[in-house]
Amino acid sequence: MTAWARGIAASTVFVEDLAASKKFYLDVFDAPILFEDEQSVAFGFGGTIVNLLRTTHVPELIEPATAAPREAGVRLVLTVEVDDVDAKCAELAAAGVELVNGPMDRRWGPRTASFRDLDGYMWEIAQGQ
Repeated sequence: MTAWARGIAASTVFVEDLAASKKFYLDVFDAPILFEDEQSVAFGFGGTIVNLLRTTHVPELIEPATAAPREAGVRLVLTVEVDDVDAKCAELAAAGVELVNGPMDRRWGPRTASFRDLDGYMWEIAQGQ
């Protein structure tokens, strides 16, 4: 059987302070902005879009479902590939980003480290073998 999903085109994360989150993503990832309006900012991560959406506009996207509050805990990890996890961790630390874990060698292969963005979403950086 062939998978019908050809890839993840976009991930939308819900943010409280769009301006602060935009600055964080620009400072930490240096990703290009693909689209921006008063309610959202979409960044390019290679072939994937990460869209920051103000929490006040989440209902129109997911109704009748509701969004979980940040306090509910981590329910998603977004992983980005890097050439050197240790070097990237040093850069993140210099920029004031606090690591949640790592760098560490995972039993399934890659070297990884994780940090949270301003709204509590977990980001993992991974260096393949």
